Amino acid sequence: MNKWAHSIFLVVLAAGFFLAGAWYNQRATVKGGVHEGRRILYYQDPMHPAYKSDKPGIAPDCGMRLEPVYADSESESNQRVLPSTGSVHITARQQRSIGLQTETVFPTAGVHTFRVLGRVALDETRIYPVVEAVDGLVRKAGSIVTGNIVQKDEVLATFYNRDFLTAQQAYLFALNTMDRVRNEGESQLNVTRGQIRATEEHLEFLGMGETQLREVARTRKIAKDIELRSPVAGLVVARNAFSGLRYDHGGELFRIADIDHIWILANVFENDAQLVRAARSATVRYQDRRLPVRISKALPQFDPVSRALEVRLEMDNPGSLLRPDMFVDVDFQVTLPKAIAVPVDAVIDSGLRKTVYVETADGGFTPRLVETGWRMGDTVQITKGLKPGEQIVVAGNFLLDSESRMQFSRPR
Repeated sequence: MNKWAHSIFLVVLAAGFFLAGAWYNQRATVKGGVHEGRRILYYQDPMHPAYKSDKPGIAPDCGMRLEPVYADSESESNQRVLPSTGSVHITARQQRSIGLQTETVFPTAGVHTFRVLGRVALDETRIYPVVEAVDGLVRKAGSIVTGNIVQKDEVLATFYNRDFLTAQQAYLFALNTMDRVRNEGESQLNVTRGQIRATEEHLEFLGMGETQLREVARTRKIAKDIELRSPVAGLVVARNAFSGLRYDHGGELFRIADIDHIWILANVFENDAQLVRAARSATVRYQDRRLPVRISKALPQFDPVSRALEVRLEMDNPGSLLRPDMFVDVDFQVTLPKAIAVPVDAVIDSGLRKTVYVETADGGFTPRLVETGWRMGDTVQITKGLKPGEQIVVAGNFLLDSESRMQFSRPR
């Protein structure tokens, strides 16, 4: 009987403790719903505000205590002060030891330089493929290879076609006929001129250039092979001709690019594309030289790999200074409206939020959430979160942020 009585006593005691604890928690919850006249809406994870709870406790991800969110503080959320840390007070000696520096924010305006990396590309309207309209045999390919600079009408190779000899004979016959009928009537001259022009067009179709055509007319001698000449002065970007090569009609033997005028392709991220559209002018910097460029009217192309917009610039290339696939620096001169801008180092970017530390009236430093806009070099625009005249930390803010989190994590 003593054993059963002892067991019943323990059960009754445990039930009493359970009921007392439940009553205490209920009372604490009701009592905690109002703190110094402020109504608590919910409790929030200080590191991840998306996590909310209707009861106080410990955040499951970081182990920090959940912070209460009051009804009046939510109405004042425009100030965007972080609840996770609060103000930090450090001595002047500590400020000097961590290199803490402050700066007053104020709106600024003016012309800024927006710099990106550019790549030299060929102007697609100045690329000249050397394509043959008839089948043939390459007799001699010559020494012109990819990368050479050639002049207009420079011989690239020679080739043979079976119809070439017959076409030249018809051309010489028409020329000789013109010599015989030169003193005859105008009608006969017109007929002969038409024959000459027809034979010239046939030779041009076979691939004979104007220079060789005039040479045959001057010497009245049949050329053994057709000379393949460069249609323009420029850079050889492709060579597919080799001695003894038999090719079909439509085959590209050479490709020549005029590089006196080139394109510059600059990759600009989507957020910065509006800056390029507002640019007044742009220049290219290469080996301490500055060259003017023109912003093309063509729409920027989107590159899915780099997730950037490819802006096209056009420029003259004196002395063939720049070659395809070279890299250059592109400076856009952008006029920006008046806005608050701070040093990039003043903003702590965690990926999910951007924070600056603002000096308070009592000498402390309070973390403040901000939103950013354009970035120019070491300066970034603040679109929301700061007011003119406020003092912010521009150096030593990472150590200040660490001290703030350490103070918050200490038991209270």
